[in-house]
Amino acid sequence: MITNNHLSFRSRDSGFNIVIRKVAIVALTLLLIAEAAHHLGHGETNKVAFELHALTPDFWTLFDRNAQLTKLASGFGFTEGPVWDSSGYLWVSDETLNKIFKVNTSTGQKQEIISLGDPDGNTYDSQHSLLDCASVLRAIIRLSSDGKSYKVVVDHYQGKRLNSPNDVVLGPDGAIYFTDPTSDLPRGQKQELPFKGVYRIALDGQLQLLTKDVEDPNGLAFSPDGTKLYVDDSTQRNIHVYDFGADGGLSNGRIFGTEPGGPKDGVPDGMKVDRNGNLYVVGPKGIWVWSPQGIHLGTIVVPEQPANLAWGDPDYSALYITATTSVYKIGTRARGFVPYLQAH
Repeated sequence: MITNNHLSFRSRDSGFNIVIRKVAIVALTLLLIAEAAHHLGHGETNKVAFELHALTPDFWTLFDRNAQLTKLASGFGFTEGPVWDSSGYLWVSDETLNKIFKVNTSTGQKQEIISLGDPDGNTYDSQHSLLDCASVLRAIIRLSSDGKSYKVVVDHYQGKRLNSPNDVVLGPDGAIYFTDPTSDLPRGQKQELPFKGVYRIALDGQLQLLTKDVEDPNGLAFSPDGTKLYVDDSTQRNIHVYDFGADGGLSNGRIFGTEPGGPKDGVPDGMKVDRNGNLYVVGPKGIWVWSPQGIHLGTIVVPEQPANLAWGDPDYSALYITATTSVYKIGTRARGFVPYLQAH
Protein backbone atom coordinates (compact mmCIF):
# COMPACT_ATOMS: atom_id res chain seq x y z
CA MET A 1 0.00 0.00 0.00
CA ILE A 2 2.77 2.39 0.80
CA THR A 3 4.47 1.60 -2.54
CA ASN A 4 1.28 2.09 -4.54
CA ASN A 5 0.52 5.44 -2.88
CA HIS A 6 4.07 6.54 -3.58
CA LEU A 7 3.78 5.59 -7.24
CA SER A 8 0.42 7.35 -7.50
CA PHE A 9 1.91 10.52 -6.06
CA ARG A 10 4.87 10.40 -8.48
CA SER A 11 2.47 9.95 -11.41
CA ARG A 12 0.42 12.98 -10.41
CA ASP A 13 3.61 15.01 -9.87
CA SER A 14 4.91 14.07 -13.30
CA GLY A 15 1.65 15.12 -14.95
CA PHE A 16 1.72 18.42 -13.08
CA ASN A 17 5.26 19.15 -14.30
CA ILE A 18 4.24 18.46 -17.89
CA VAL A 19 1.37 20.94 -17.60
CA ILE A 20 3.69 23.56 -16.12
CA ARG A 21 6.19 23.08 -18.96
CA LYS A 22 3.43 23.41 -21.56
CA VAL A 23 2.15 26.61 -19.96
CA ALA A 24 5.69 28.01 -19.87
CA ILE A 25 6.23 27.19 -23.55
CA VAL A 26 2.94 28.86 -24.53
CA ALA A 27 3.78 31.95 -22.44
CA LEU A 28 7.25 32.21 -23.99
CA THR A 29 5.79 31.85 -27.49
CA LEU A 30 3.26 34.63 -26.84
CA LEU A 31 6.03 36.84 -25.46
CA LEU A 32 8.16 36.32 -28.57
CA ILE A 33 5.18 37.07 -30.82
CA ALA A 34 4.44 40.26 -28.90
CA GLU A 35 8.08 41.35 -29.11
CA ALA A 36 8.14 40.74 -32.87
CA ALA A 37 4.91 42.70 -33.31
CA HIS A 38 6.39 45.58 -31.31
CA HIS A 39 9.44 45.79 -33.60
CA LEU A 40 7.36 45.51 -36.76
CA GLY A 41 5.15 48.31 -35.48
CA HIS A 42 8.23 50.54 -35.25
CA GLY A 43 9.23 49.99 -38.86
CA GLU A 44 11.41 46.89 -38.57
CA THR A 45 10.81 44.32 -41.28
CA ASN A 46 12.05 40.79 -41.63
CA LYS A 47 15.72 41.04 -42.55
CA VAL A 48 16.79 40.14 -46.07
CA ALA A 49 20.21 39.56 -47.59
CA PHE A 50 22.12 42.47 -49.09
CA GLU A 51 21.99 42.50 -52.87
CA LEU A 52 22.71 44.87 -55.74
CA HIS A 53 19.69 44.07 -57.89
CA ALA A 54 20.25 45.49 -61.37
CA LEU A 55 17.32 45.99 -63.73
CA THR A 56 19.34 47.64 -66.51
CA PRO A 57 23.03 47.61 -67.54
CA ASP A 58 23.25 51.31 -66.60
CA PHE A 59 23.00 50.31 -62.94
CA TRP A 60 26.58 49.01 -63.15
CA THR A 61 27.86 52.41 -64.23
CA LEU A 62 26.95 53.54 -60.70
CA PHE A 63 28.09 50.52 -58.67
CA ASP A 64 30.96 48.08 -58.76
CA ARG A 65 29.64 44.53 -59.11
CA ASN A 66 31.66 43.56 -56.04
CA ALA A 67 30.60 46.53 -53.90
CA GLN A 68 29.82 45.57 -50.31
CA LEU A 69 27.38 47.00 -47.82
CA THR A 70 29.03 47.65 -44.44
CA LYS A 71 27.18 47.99 -41.15
CA LEU A 72 28.73 51.06 -39.54
CA ALA A 73 26.75 51.17 -36.29
CA SER A 74 23.78 49.47 -34.67
CA GLY A 75 21.81 49.37 -31.43
CA PHE A 76 19.51 52.28 -32.31
CA GLY A 77 15.73 52.42 -32.01
CA PHE A 78 14.77 53.80 -35.42
CA THR A 79 17.34 55.75 -37.45
CA GLU A 80 16.69 58.74 -39.70
CA GLY A 81 18.17 61.99 -40.99
CA PRO A 82 21.83 61.16 -41.79
CA VAL A 83 24.15 64.09 -42.57
CA TRP A 84 27.85 63.50 -43.18
CA ASP A 85 30.42 65.92 -41.78
CA SER A 86 33.99 66.28 -43.07
CA SER A 87 35.26 66.04 -39.48
CA GLY A 88 34.61 62.30 -39.71
CA TYR A 89 31.18 61.80 -38.22
CA LEU A 90 27.57 61.35 -39.27
CA TRP A 91 24.59 63.05 -37.70
CA VAL A 92 21.83 60.49 -37.04
CA SER A 93 18.34 61.03 -35.67
CA ASP A 94 16.73 58.31 -33.57
CA GLU A 95 12.96 58.61 -33.62
CA THR A 96 12.44 55.93 -30.97
CA LEU A 97 15.13 56.94 -28.49
CA ASN A 98 14.27 60.61 -29.11
CA LYS A 99 17.86 61.70 -29.53
CA ILE A 100 20.29 62.99 -32.14
CA PHE A 101 23.66 61.27 -32.28
CA LYS A 102 27.05 61.77 -33.87
CA VAL A 103 28.42 58.51 -35.26
CA ASN A 104 32.16 58.19 -35.87
CA THR A 105 32.49 57.00 -39.47
CA SER A 106 35.76 55.18 -38.73
CA THR A 107 34.85 53.33 -35.55
CA GLY A 108 31.05 53.35 -35.51
CA GLN A 109 31.09 54.77 -32.00
CA LYS A 110 28.02 56.88 -31.29
CA GLN A 111 27.82 59.96 -29.11
CA GLU A 112 24.54 61.37 -27.83
CA ILE A 113 24.31 65.07 -28.66
CA ILE A 114 20.80 66.18 -27.70
CA SER A 115 17.52 64.71 -26.46
CA LEU A 116 14.71 65.78 -28.72
CA GLY A 117 11.23 64.36 -29.18
CA ASP A 118 11.06 62.36 -32.42
CA PRO A 119 13.78 64.08 -34.51
CA ASP A 120 13.47 63.25 -38.20
CA GLY A 121 15.16 64.51 -41.39
CA ASN A 122 18.21 66.79 -41.17
CA THR A 123 20.40 68.93 -43.40
CA TYR A 124 23.04 71.60 -43.08
CA ASP A 125 22.07 75.13 -44.03
CA SER A 126 24.28 77.55 -45.94
CA GLN A 127 26.09 78.46 -42.68
CA HIS A 128 26.80 74.78 -41.88
CA SER A 129 24.31 74.74 -39.01
CA LEU A 130 22.18 71.62 -38.66
CA LEU A 131 18.49 71.96 -39.45
CA ASP A 132 16.20 69.30 -37.98
CA CYS A 133 12.57 68.35 -38.56
CA ALA A 134 11.46 68.17 -34.93
CA SER A 135 8.20 66.23 -35.10
CA VAL A 136 7.13 66.61 -31.47
CA LEU A 137 7.80 70.34 -31.57
CA ARG A 138 5.99 70.44 -34.93
CA ALA A 139 8.78 72.70 -36.14
CA ILE A 140 11.92 73.17 -38.18
CA ILE A 141 14.72 73.93 -35.73
CA ARG A 142 18.35 75.00 -36.04
CA LEU A 143 20.88 73.45 -33.67
CA SER A 144 23.65 75.45 -32.05
CA SER A 145 27.24 74.83 -33.16
CA ASP A 146 27.77 72.29 -30.36
CA GLY A 147 24.36 70.70 -30.96
CA LYS A 148 23.33 71.10 -27.33
CA SER A 149 20.60 73.68 -27.88
CA TYR A 150 18.34 74.89 -30.66
CA LYS A 151 16.19 77.71 -31.96
CA VAL A 152 12.87 77.33 -33.72
CA VAL A 153 13.04 78.47 -37.33
CA VAL A 154 9.34 78.02 -38.09
CA ASP A 155 6.43 76.21 -36.44
CA HIS A 156 3.28 77.97 -37.70
CA TYR A 157 1.68 78.71 -41.03
CA GLN A 158 -0.96 81.45 -41.14
CA GLY A 159 -1.41 81.26 -37.38
CA LYS A 160 -1.82 77.48 -37.23
CA ARG A 161 0.67 74.90 -36.04
CA LEU A 162 2.46 72.79 -38.59
CA ASN A 163 1.66 69.07 -38.67
CA SER A 164 4.93 67.16 -38.18
CA PRO A 165 7.80 68.25 -40.45
CA ASN A 166 9.44 65.20 -41.98
CA ASP A 167 12.35 66.04 -44.30
CA VAL A 168 14.26 69.15 -45.26
CA VAL A 169 16.64 70.28 -47.99
CA LEU A 170 18.45 73.47 -48.98
CA GLY A 171 17.29 74.89 -52.30
CA PRO A 172 19.35 76.33 -55.17
CA ASP A 173 18.23 79.80 -54.09
CA GLY A 174 19.49 79.33 -50.53
CA ALA A 175 15.97 78.96 -49.15
CA ILE A 176 14.89 76.01 -46.98
CA TYR A 177 12.35 73.50 -48.31
CA PHE A 178 10.53 70.90 -46.24
CA THR A 179 7.64 68.44 -46.21
CA ASP A 180 4.91 68.47 -43.56
CA PRO A 181 2.79 65.29 -43.43
CA THR A 182 0.88 64.08 -40.37
CA SER A 183 2.67 60.74 -39.97
CA ASP A 184 4.47 61.86 -36.78
CA LEU A 185 1.79 64.13 -35.37
CA PRO A 186 2.17 63.80 -31.59
CA ARG A 187 -0.40 61.55 -29.99
CA GLY A 188 -3.27 63.46 -28.46
CA GLN A 189 -2.61 66.62 -30.48
CA LYS A 190 -4.92 67.87 -33.20
CA GLN A 191 -4.07 68.63 -36.80
CA GLU A 192 -4.66 72.37 -37.21
CA LEU A 193 -3.95 72.72 -40.92
CA PRO A 194 -6.49 70.94 -43.17
CA PHE A 195 -3.80 69.68 -45.54
CA LYS A 196 -0.28 68.25 -45.78
CA GLY A 197 2.10 70.60 -47.53
CA VAL A 198 5.47 71.26 -49.07
CA TYR A 199 6.91 74.59 -47.90
CA ARG A 200 9.62 77.13 -48.60
CA ILE A 201 11.29 79.24 -45.91
CA ALA A 202 12.65 82.32 -47.66
CA LEU A 203 15.91 84.00 -46.69
CA ASP A 204 13.90 86.63 -44.79
CA GLY A 205 12.13 83.90 -42.78
CA GLN A 206 8.79 84.10 -44.57
CA LEU A 207 6.99 80.77 -44.91
CA GLN A 208 5.38 79.95 -48.24
CA LEU A 209 3.14 76.99 -49.07
CA LEU A 210 4.29 75.56 -52.40
CA THR A 211 1.89 72.67 -52.90
CA LYS A 212 -0.63 70.55 -51.03
CA ASP A 213 -1.42 68.11 -53.84
CA VAL A 214 0.80 65.31 -52.46
CA GLU A 215 -1.27 63.06 -50.21
CA ASP A 216 1.56 62.12 -47.86
CA PRO A 217 4.70 64.18 -48.68
CA ASN A 218 7.92 62.71 -47.33
CA GLY A 219 11.39 62.87 -48.93
CA LEU A 220 12.42 65.67 -51.25
CA ALA A 221 15.44 66.64 -53.36
CA PHE A 222 16.49 69.09 -56.07
CA SER A 223 18.02 68.19 -59.40
CA PRO A 224 21.68 69.29 -59.72
CA ASP A 225 20.82 72.03 -62.20
CA GLY A 226 18.17 73.42 -59.84
CA THR A 227 15.32 73.20 -62.33
CA LYS A 228 13.34 70.37 -60.72
CA LEU A 229 12.07 69.46 -57.27
CA TYR A 230 11.26 65.84 -56.47
CA VAL A 231 8.82 64.93 -53.66
CA ASP A 232 7.73 61.41 -52.84
CA ASP A 233 4.39 60.24 -51.47
CA SER A 234 4.49 57.44 -48.89
CA THR A 235 0.78 56.62 -49.18
CA GLN A 236 0.47 56.59 -52.97
CA ARG A 237 3.98 55.05 -53.22
CA ASN A 238 5.06 57.40 -55.98
CA ILE A 239 7.49 60.21 -56.74
CA HIS A 240 6.31 63.62 -57.97
CA VAL A 241 8.47 66.02 -59.94
CA TYR A 242 7.89 69.75 -60.38
CA ASP A 243 9.49 72.42 -62.49
CA PHE A 244 11.23 74.84 -60.14
CA GLY A 245 11.05 78.55 -60.93
CA ALA A 246 13.54 81.31 -60.23
CA ASP A 247 11.03 82.79 -57.76
CA GLY A 248 10.95 79.54 -55.75
CA GLY A 249 7.57 78.50 -57.13
CA LEU A 250 6.56 75.10 -58.48
CA SER A 251 4.72 74.26 -61.69
CA ASN A 252 3.87 71.38 -64.01
CA GLY A 253 3.61 68.75 -61.29
CA ARG A 254 3.61 65.19 -62.60
CA ILE A 255 4.38 61.61 -61.57
CA PHE A 256 8.04 60.70 -62.04
CA GLY A 257 7.86 57.06 -60.92
CA THR A 258 6.12 54.58 -58.64
CA GLU A 259 7.54 52.19 -56.02
CA PRO A 260 4.97 49.43 -55.40
CA GLY A 261 5.47 46.82 -52.73
CA GLY A 262 3.89 44.72 -50.01
CA PRO A 263 2.55 46.10 -46.71
CA LYS A 264 5.82 45.33 -44.86
CA ASP A 265 8.23 46.10 -47.70
CA GLY A 266 8.73 49.80 -46.95
CA VAL A 267 7.50 52.90 -48.75
CA PRO A 268 9.06 55.91 -50.53
CA ASP A 269 10.91 57.97 -47.93
CA GLY A 270 14.22 59.86 -47.98
CA MET A 271 15.94 60.60 -51.28
CA LYS A 272 19.22 61.96 -52.64
CA VAL A 273 20.55 62.83 -56.12
CA ASP A 274 23.97 62.40 -57.71
CA ARG A 275 25.74 65.00 -59.85
CA ASN A 276 24.41 63.42 -63.04
CA GLY A 277 20.82 63.66 -61.87
CA ASN A 278 20.22 60.03 -60.89
CA LEU A 279 17.89 59.63 -57.93
CA TYR A 280 18.43 57.32 -54.94
CA VAL A 281 15.05 56.91 -53.24
CA VAL A 282 14.09 54.80 -50.26
CA GLY A 283 11.52 52.24 -51.33
CA PRO A 284 10.39 48.66 -50.74
CA LYS A 285 13.29 46.56 -49.38
CA GLY A 286 15.99 49.15 -50.00
CA ILE A 287 17.19 52.08 -52.07
CA TRP A 288 15.65 52.37 -55.54
CA VAL A 289 17.96 53.97 -58.11
CA TRP A 290 16.30 56.01 -60.87
CA SER A 291 17.69 57.67 -63.99
CA PRO A 292 16.81 61.33 -64.63
CA GLN A 293 14.36 60.03 -67.26
CA GLY A 294 12.39 58.05 -64.69
CA ILE A 295 13.79 54.59 -65.44
CA HIS A 296 14.20 52.30 -62.44
CA LEU A 297 17.80 51.15 -62.91
CA GLY A 298 17.98 48.81 -59.93
CA THR A 299 17.77 48.50 -56.16
CA ILE A 300 20.23 48.35 -53.28
CA VAL A 301 18.55 45.65 -51.17
CA VAL A 302 19.33 46.42 -47.52
CA PRO A 303 19.04 43.90 -44.64
CA GLU A 304 16.92 46.33 -42.63
CA GLN A 305 14.31 48.63 -44.15
CA PRO A 306 15.89 52.06 -44.80
CA ALA A 307 14.31 55.41 -43.99
CA ASN A 308 16.88 57.86 -45.36
CA LEU A 309 20.37 58.28 -46.81
CA ALA A 310 23.17 60.81 -47.30
CA TRP A 311 26.25 61.30 -49.46
CA GLY A 312 29.55 61.25 -47.64
CA ASP A 313 33.31 60.71 -47.62
CA PRO A 314 35.74 63.33 -48.99
CA ASP A 315 34.70 62.78 -52.61
CA TYR A 316 31.01 62.26 -51.72
CA SER A 317 30.96 58.88 -53.43
CA ALA A 318 29.66 56.85 -50.48
CA LEU A 319 26.04 56.44 -49.46
CA TYR A 320 25.32 56.35 -45.74
CA ILE A 321 21.98 54.67 -45.13
CA THR A 322 19.88 54.86 -41.96
CA ALA A 323 17.93 51.59 -41.78
CA THR A 324 15.75 50.78 -38.77
CA THR A 325 18.18 49.95 -35.93
CA SER A 326 21.42 50.46 -37.86
CA VAL A 327 23.52 52.67 -40.11
CA TYR A 328 25.05 51.19 -43.27
CA LYS A 329 27.56 52.39 -45.85
CA ILE A 330 28.18 51.47 -49.48
CA GLY A 331 30.61 52.91 -52.00
CA THR A 332 29.46 53.98 -55.45
CA ARG A 333 30.97 55.09 -58.76
CA ALA A 334 28.86 58.24 -58.60
CA ARG A 335 29.51 61.58 -56.95
CA GLY A 336 26.79 62.97 -54.76
CA PHE A 337 25.05 66.27 -55.29
CA VAL A 338 24.99 68.01 -51.90
CA PRO A 339 22.95 71.25 -52.01
CA TYR A 340 24.46 72.99 -48.99
CA LEU A 341 27.95 72.68 -50.47
CA GLN A 342 26.87 74.80 -53.41
CA ALA A 343 26.24 77.72 -51.05
CA HIS A 344 29.93 77.99 -50.10
